[in-house]
Amino acid sequence: MRLTIRTNLAMRCLMFCAVNNDRIVRKHDIANLCNASENHLAQVVNTLAQQGFIETQRGRSGGMRLARPMDQIGVGEVLRAFEATLPFAECFDPEANTCPLSEACLFRDALSVAIEAFYRAMDDWTIGDLVRDNAALDRLLALPGGRGLPICGRGEARMPPPEPRVAEPRTPAPDARVS
Repeated sequence: MRLTIRTNLAMRCLMFCAVNNDRIVRKHDIANLCNASENHLAQVVNTLAQQGFIETQRGRSGGMRLARPMDQIGVGEVLRAFEATLPFAECFDPEANTCPLSEACLFRDALSVAIEAFYRAMDDWTIGDLVRDNAALDRLLALPGGRGLPICGRGEARMPPPEPRVAEPRTPAPDARVS
């Protein structure tokens, strides 16, 4: 399985917003730090906003921020928003399916089970799980003081970064994956 560039950019964008959660961030900053085209990122940002993952603000002080707490944005939910409408294989698209085995082949059923298991595993993770206590990611994505814009009306200044800690790999509980 391979995720699309759009999905990968969506995850980078959400992690960037989560690391810089105390301010509105600019598309330009995300593109620079995440090695992305601003034009491609604009399409991703539009979808993220339409799906309710981020809020955008136009104008000179404009930018984006998470629309809800990072612990309420599931990775599986994000992946489905970007990947679910794309056929995984030719046989998943009735209009493009030219496979002569379609009527008898069980491979599509096996793929469907695997894809659903993948999404269920991703449902165990949130954006917060990916960024919290991840000092390495914070060093890569945190905007330096003064570069980001404070969130209007909240009067919050950027808090000092947390003490550097090495993120420990998170393994979901085995019973969390059983359906």
